[in-house]
Amino acid sequence: MSWLLRILLVAAGAIAALFVARDAPNFPVVEGMVAVALIAAIVLVLALTRKK
Repeated sequence: MSWLLRILLVAAGAIAALFVARDAPNFPVVEGMVAVALIAAIVLVLALTRKK
């Protein structure tokens, strides 16, 4: 389970780095928001694909 979370946070960091510099003081906040958005997108995709 931890490897899944690690992959998600790496992806969130890469996406956040497109919008905010990594040395900006608010980078961890933006990274966290992107991670939450990715989790929501994954849950949405799973919910829609399991619908009959």
